[in-house]
Amino acid sequence: MKKFGSLLVLCALATLMCVSAPRQAAARPQYLKEFTEKYPKVAAQAMELKCGVCHGEGGKNKKTVSDYGKALGTALGAKNVKDVAKIGEGLDEAAKKDAGDGKTFGDLLADGKLPAAAE
Repeated sequence: MKKFGSLLVLCALATLMCVSAPRQAAARPQYLKEFTEKYPKVAAQAMELKCGVCHGEGGKNKKTVSDYGKALGTALGAKNVKDVAKIGEGLDEAAKKDAGDGKTFGDLLADGKLPAAAE
């Protein structure tokens, strides 16, 4: 009976540790920071949307990525880039990509408009 009680306590502790373990955050605040510094005309909108600039459902669906987000991801060439210079280069490269209607993403951003949201 004593062994059963010890086993039960051990299982409860293991369960508690698994349930309370912190989840890994996949946020990329460095991207938003560089984006808002590079494009001040849309900074307020971007700060409101945060991840929603590139991701679907206002940023809640990380699996859905807008055309701009795909262009930025391709331009960066890696996930979770932290080098400010590389992020800036990626933003410049993504700005050159076609946004539709004969405009580039850079044209839209210069006009104070965010690229189309992810669907």
